[in-house]
Amino acid sequence: MKRSDKPTCPCGSSLEYERCCGRWHGGAPAPDAESLMRSRYTAFVLCNEPYLLATWHATQRPKSIAFDRNQKWLGLKIVDTAQRGENSAEVEFIARYRIGGGSAARLHERSRFVKEEGCWLYVDGDIRA
Repeated sequence: MKRSDKPTCPCGSSLEYERCCGRWHGGAPAPDAESLMRSRYTAFVLCNEPYLLATWHATQRPKSIAFDRNQKWLGLKIVDTAQRGENSAEVEFIARYRIGGGSAARLHERSRFVKEEGCWLYVDGDIRA
């Protein structure tokens, strides 16, 4: 079996980007909250501001996102997912990153998502210690 030369998706799925988060970045709606969470992480890796803003619930959406070009994302781990109803879900994740030559750090969050008009949207989240 020939190994693909195409890069794997930054979200950690082991699929090629085009077959994973690239589909959602290209306009297809993410099928569930976890897929949206993974695609948003990948959008942060790629500094894809339009996608991040489009998938942020209007009640919480910032006007813009200031990316730190010295920040390098190191990996994503999904800790837990919970469907809270047909149109509501939560995803707990740990995202590891490094800024410049500093030590690795992590963002541990339990995020809330809602589904409106067939599209999952990020609402907000609680940072975990």
